Amino acid sequence: MSDTERATGTPDSQYGLVSVLYHSLQGGETLQSYVDDARRAGDAELADFFRRVQEEDRNRAGEAKRLLAGRLQLAAR
Repeated sequence: MSDTERATGTPDSQYGLVSVLYHSLQGGETLQSYVDDARRAGDAELADFFRRVQEEDRNRAGEAKRLLAGRLQLAAR
């Protein structure tokens, strides 16, 4: 059992998924301001880049949610 697991009572794998989920969601939110800034500056190429990165974060968050849900269901049994 790791220090994190002892301190939180949460298995490392679940903690890791929660962390990835949180950071992906936070990144997606932050990236929206970057998209908006690039649009205001008239830089469509940069706005498109930030939108693609934001989509990657959205996909990562979705996968983390799916994986976490499955593991939480297993833990509840």
